[in-house]
Amino acid sequence: MQNDDLKSLVDSICNNLLEQIHEHEDTTKEQIVNYLRESANIVSSIKHSDVTSINNAKLVFSDAYKDIAKTSLLSYENTNEKFEELALMHEQTLNHCIEEQIDLPTIAEKFNEIQGHMLDEIKKANEIITQLTEQVKTLEVKSNIDSLTKVFNRRALTTYLDDICSKKTAPKDFHLLIIDIDDFKKINDKHGHIAGDKVLIFIANIIRKTLRDGDKIFRYGGEEFIIILNRINIKDCLSITQRLLKIVSDNKLIYKSESLNVTMSAGTTLLVDGDTPDSLIARADAALYKAKKNGKNQIFSENVNGI
Repeated sequence: MQNDDLKSLVDSICNNLLEQIHEHEDTTKEQIVNYLRESANIVSSIKHSDVTSINNAKLVFSDAYKDIAKTSLLSYENTNEKFEELALMHEQTLNHCIEEQIDLPTIAEKFNEIQGHMLDEIKKANEIITQLTEQVKTLEVKSNIDSLTKVFNRRALTTYLDDICSKKTAPKDFHLLIIDIDDFKKINDKHGHIAGDKVLIFIANIIRKTLRDGDKIFRYGGEEFIIILNRINIKDCLSITQRLLKIVSDNKLIYKSESLNVTMSAGTTLLVDGDTPDSLIARADAALYKAKKNGKNQIFSENVNGI
């Protein structure tokens, strides 16, 4: 790893931390320590010879604060629920005293004060929850990671392909795959959207475990993933893709004691000089369409000039 790479990575960590502190007025020392600890873990996992790992690390840093916001959100929601339970209990006690005509005006007054105070706290908690929810939405828009599957999102894909296609000479043996879950709508219709989400997570995890460290995975659409394979020939690209499809079809996802059979179709293409992100994706998408039309659970390759 070169010194310039290290400087770039450290700058990325510091700039992101300062930006997030500026955007969140209530940032605590513990949150900053957690962020730095997570940053240290990411840095320690970077391979010295792998520039891709450095770039991936930079993308991950931009999502660290999102987890802090979500943790805070959950904390406030739990506090809100507790306050509501206590407020209800106090109200029931007060009503009981009134119904029994027990002459305890001082106690009743105190109960009223406590109840009023707790309702104020609930109101404040709700306001903070609303603010944090908006912050989470903002962070997710800025994020490079898909919040459900934890792979790179479409925003990260756009940035990555713009950079690749801007080079004068196309990288050698650069393959783009579009993978689509077969009959995904039927899964949602039959089992519900929670089952659909679990299928997406299931697929993302299999892809992540099957591919090499240097390969990249992006969630492109609802049930579509884009995979970038580098430094392999077309034969090996097709072999890896076929293996991936087989692993998915052989593995069963259990949801509510029912086995869900999931298959995927894939379209692949090879980057050539003059490609744009749109032309590259369009070619892979055309291949995917042919794979679907030919019966699903298979691959089709669409390359320029029969390469």
